[in-house]
Amino acid sequence: MSAAHVRGGSPAGARRIALAWTGASGMAYGVRLLECLLQAGCRVELLVSQAARIVAKQELDLALPGSAAELAEYLHARFAGHAGEVVVYGREEWFAPVASGSNAPSAMVICPCTMGTLAAVAQGLADNLIERAADVMLKERRPLILVPRETPFSLIHLRNMTALAQAGATILPANPGFYHRPGSVEAVVDFVVARVLDQLGVEHALMRRWGEDAGE
Repeated sequence: MSAAHVRGGSPAGARRIALAWTGASGMAYGVRLLECLLQAGCRVELLVSQAARIVAKQELDLALPGSAAELAEYLHARFAGHAGEVVVYGREEWFAPVASGSNAPSAMVICPCTMGTLAAVAQGLADNLIERAADVMLKERRPLILVPRETPFSLIHLRNMTALAQAGATILPANPGFYHRPGSVEAVVDFVVARVLDQLGVEHALMRRWGEDAGE
């Protein structure tokens, strides 16, 4: 499948962020993160696994199209009017910029991240574009953030996460806090997405920060 674009108003030189959706539970985090990145004017290079499409349908009733072009059109309709731009790549599209350190994005997030994907990245496998893009981020020493939802963690999971942390990745489990007293599922989702955006250095106003009064 060839790349397909959702055109937006992102300026030339907009920050490039690779975002991968895999088949872990928690697709709401990934969709909301994409929305926030587009609102911030980022150019998002989106990679979607087949399992992610199944989870999106199960959890959100989102029927994500199978081809890059059709998915781009779907996202264009869903996020019309946002400042950023999203480019969709197929899982076997080896000529995508994210597949090479010579044209790597500024950062990559795998959200949600399956333990299978996490293990593959930890072991240096690159059997699809998601794994290869993550491998590029590590070798180029650029930010790589993985958002696993699995619980509890087995010893194998923990060892893989330790290996990735030692290699420079950030492990950011989808563990929401409740000190902001969320009143909806959306507010719980925003807590985790806000932590990812903080790691990326992307400005947001998803929630009040610790120590901020409601009147500020």
